[in-house]
Amino acid sequence: MTASPPLPRPGARELAPFVAAAACFVLLFSHPFRLLALDWWNDPDAGHGLLLAPVALWLGWQRGLVPAAPARATGLLVLAGGVVLRYLAGLAAELFTMRFSMVLAGVGLVLFFRGWRQVRHWWLPILLFALSIPIPAVLTSSLALPLQLQASRWGAALLEARHVPVMLSGNIIRLPGRDLFVTEACSGLRSLTALLSLGVLVGGLWLRHPVSRIVLVLLALPVAMVVNAFRVFLTGFLVHWVDPALGEGFMHLSEGWLLFVIAFLILGAFTWVVSGLETRLLGPAPGAPAPDPGPGADPCRVS
Repeated sequence: MTASPPLPRPGARELAPFVAAAACFVLLFSHPFRLLALDWWNDPDAGHGLLLAPVALWLGWQRGLVPAAPARATGLLVLAGGVVLRYLAGLAAELFTMRFSMVLAGVGLVLFFRGWRQVRHWWLPILLFALSIPIPAVLTSSLALPLQLQASRWGAALLEARHVPVMLSGNIIRLPGRDLFVTEACSGLRSLTALLSLGVLVGGLWLRHPVSRIVLVLLALPVAMVVNAFRVFLTGFLVHWVDPALGEGFMHLSEGWLLFVIAFLILGAFTWVVSGLETRLLGPAPGAPAPDPGPGADPCRVS
């Protein structure tokens, strides 16, 4: 048996278009990416990008290239749209649109060189990088207030169930001798954004059907809301019964991190349940080992 000859390495002429496209992409989008990286590092609401962006790049590298036919016309159209959007957003000083133009231009380049099949093959890295972009401040403000009020109502209800005297006034929970303010930072929007992103990641890696992935992402919404309401309850309970200092500072931040880990474990349990339902309805995943027939089974018997 003879070994197959190694694939020829691309020469300078074949690599030149890719190098030129990469250089132009860096030149056009270095400023939006620098601003985005600064937000990842400095803004707590955007910190999940420090995890999502490297994971997206790693997944793209791991999945590699597939044989595909370039879609030149569509790629040029999408790329031109991304470039135009980048400069229009720069003129309007609109950060979200400017950053999203990077994703649009990147998809255009993939279409131009590799076609739709490569875009479908890389759907998860592309979506994860898009989710690493912080949502616009206008949308954040409009979502934060309803989440604040909902967390306040649920937290106050849990405190009343534990016989803690409480009076609710909007997003202010009045305890005997102490008021708790459910601020925008405590609205749960940060944990909701992170959990939705993790739901997309976990669903893309361990679930097979698009419906199962959508169900998992939708389940992340009530999980984030319930866990955040429990955080409000836990803060009020500790402030009332233990020490008012537990409602602020390091302990308050530690509660948030601990409850986020719990929320992620709950999401993992949901993933396990949905994956089991997939196996029941769709059968074992391709390449999965066959079940063990057991010690009493006859391996030579054909039913």
